[in-house]
Amino acid sequence: MGSRARTTIELGDSLERVLGGKSARALESALGLSTVGDLLRHYPRRYAERGELTDIAGLELGEHVTVLARVDRVSGRKYRGNPGARRGGHILEIVITDGHRSLTCAFFNQQWRERDLRPGRTGLFAGKVSSFRGKLQLTHPEYQLLESDGDLSRLEEFAGALLPVYPAAQGLPSWSIARCVRQVLDTWDGLDDPMPEELRERLGVDRLDGALRRIHRPDGWADVEAARKRLKWDEALAVQLVLAQRKHWAVHRPAPACPPRPGGLLDAFDARLPFRLTDGQREVGAAIEADLSGAHPMNRLLQGEVGSGKTVVALRAMLQVIDAGRQAAMLAPTEVLAAQHARSLRELLGDLGRAGELDAAEQATKVVLLTGSMSTAARRQALLDIASGAAGIAVGTHALIQDRVSFADLGMVVVDEQHRFGVEQRDALRARAGEDASPHVLVMTATPIPRTVAMTVYGDLEVSALRELPAGRSPIHTAVVPAGEKPGWLERAWQRIREEVAAGHQAYVVCPRIGDSAGEEDSGDEPAEAEAGRRPPLAVQEVAPMLESGPLAGLRVDVLHGRLSPDGKDAVMRAFATGEVDVLVATTVVEVGVNVPNATVMVIMDAERFGVSQLHQLRGRVGRGDAPGLCLLVTDMPEGTASRDRLDAVAATLDGFELARLDLEMRREGDILGAAQSGRRSGLRMLSLLRDEDVIAAARTVAQEIVGEDPYFATYTGLARMVTELVDPEGAEYLEKT
Repeated sequence: MGSRARTTIELGDSLERVLGGKSARALESALGLSTVGDLLRHYPRRYAERGELTDIAGLELGEHVTVLARVDRVSGRKYRGNPGARRGGHILEIVITDGHRSLTCAFFNQQWRERDLRPGRTGLFAGKVSSFRGKLQLTHPEYQLLESDGDLSRLEEFAGALLPVYPAAQGLPSWSIARCVRQVLDTWDGLDDPMPEELRERLGVDRLDGALRRIHRPDGWADVEAARKRLKWDEALAVQLVLAQRKHWAVHRPAPACPPRPGGLLDAFDARLPFRLTDGQREVGAAIEADLSGAHPMNRLLQGEVGSGKTVVALRAMLQVIDAGRQAAMLAPTEVLAAQHARSLRELLGDLGRAGELDAAEQATKVVLLTGSMSTAARRQALLDIASGAAGIAVGTHALIQDRVSFADLGMVVVDEQHRFGVEQRDALRARAGEDASPHVLVMTATPIPRTVAMTVYGDLEVSALRELPAGRSPIHTAVVPAGEKPGWLERAWQRIREEVAAGHQAYVVCPRIGDSAGEEDSGDEPAEAEAGRRPPLAVQEVAPMLESGPLAGLRVDVLHGRLSPDGKDAVMRAFATGEVDVLVATTVVEVGVNVPNATVMVIMDAERFGVSQLHQLRGRVGRGDAPGLCLLVTDMPEGTASRDRLDAVAATLDGFELARLDLEMRREGDILGAAQSGRRSGLRMLSLLRDEDVIAAARTVAQEIVGEDPYFATYTGLARMVTELVDPEGAEYLEKT
């Protein structure tokens, strides 16, 4: 290679310039990789070691995998075509093995492959995992045999003891990505390290260019570990720098001080409470009271299991703010939940929340609801109440953070279910208090959060937890219903619903999607799948009529989903809450906030399409009254798959914090900041929230030191550049704004 080619390649250069148009287009379309930096940050998922075959157990249906395996046996058979459709042909079945479990590779009308794929041969096999007759299968996988009968062209490709296995895609197998990486590294001269030398020495990490080379082309496991250590530090430090600076500027801004006022609304509310606050509610309430009394903004995350009483804690905080002469806003992720919150707050307040009405208490306030699809007249009145200060509490969706919404004096914002919102929305809400002050912010989530997630995703917030459930909550029993293997179990599930309804109770049936269109509301945790051999996710609009005319005939069945009008959703929920509906067939709109104590059973269809934490959230909707709850997880997944293992784990425990940790264990590579904070792609690929708690905690300390010393990064331009490369655009933009 000429020196000119080597010295001009930068991380920001397009791959087309280095690899040529064909390879660059393949990487862009299949994996979204467009620059040299994108490709070098596309790290191997794992390494295949010569002589060590890939563990086939636990493969995920719908996942694109690369396995190192040995051909065990080969067979072929003819098949008949469908009448009036395609003609028959020949199926070549190659069974590959890791020595313990096997996987079938099916090739249609490709008998000639039998010459290559003989028993005993070892190779890399890449394709999408599907299921056929209850067994895992790769259809038309791409493969690369490691010993190619004298084919010397591949000797360099597989020369190392460790073979990098990359996250791949259909038509772009791992070995093709490895070839592109090799081509880039052969022409790349490295880069100026963004981390200062003294910091590298203090942390004991390699230079970045050396780490990037070794992660892709290691000479052994020591190279891999050294490279991972540096790359993890880059990611952890980049995130913590953003959070440390966000926290620095947040706490240095003024906020409206809202000390408690004796004899005010809060005291009146406490005096009327028909139950005793738990120890946890009192402890968290005291911390929030102190935060609100200060002259700098509260930024606190309140996490707690479903039913732990977060809403009461939030309402008491809002009343303290109202007592100080200011307003509070509550932001919910959906219109259904916003309406539910407004109704719950009014019910909790009673005549204390009916200002302007004849039966209002003497010092009452007003709760208004503001959503995007309200009638013009109702919206105009809500905006007027908010702008005039008549409404002490405004509840809404994203409509609350639009420019046209003007608060008289916003003192506090409560954000429910933070994982549904991006950091930019939180900042927009903070800005509603005006240029000179930030409102206090309380973020609530019912998803238990492990410490590493709290440090990484919510590192700019103080964290409080409600672990104690109020007295009177009933136990919930969870069971997996393997409908594919035992269809009789599904019939029994419908029978259980009939039994519960006969006993005077109600039931939920949850489906992953609405129906009639693609790209709609679904489980949210799993990618949409359209691979051959697997049916689409079950839909509310398909399941409800099937139940009404079949196993639940004669029961009062209704549907709830995101495409209903706000009035329609509210009418359905009211009918269900008052017992006029026996069975509610719904999407995940019932995941949070919906409270019907009489509902005792929930059947979750295609349960494997939901995440662990989401399943835990959903089942928290039952067992909220005197009768015990039952949650049935219906799945077609075969035993031994990762999806089935996940469902078995959910059925085995009700501990949300344990399940949150399990959720981290079971998640594949993917970004940990972008999805939770902005919904956009992030450059975080190496850091593990489960295994790297020590790195994250140490990076947090270093970041706080750097920001405390130089909050503008005037002397740390390399670190500012690193943040721009690794953190989502909103995070990087935040650094630029400050």
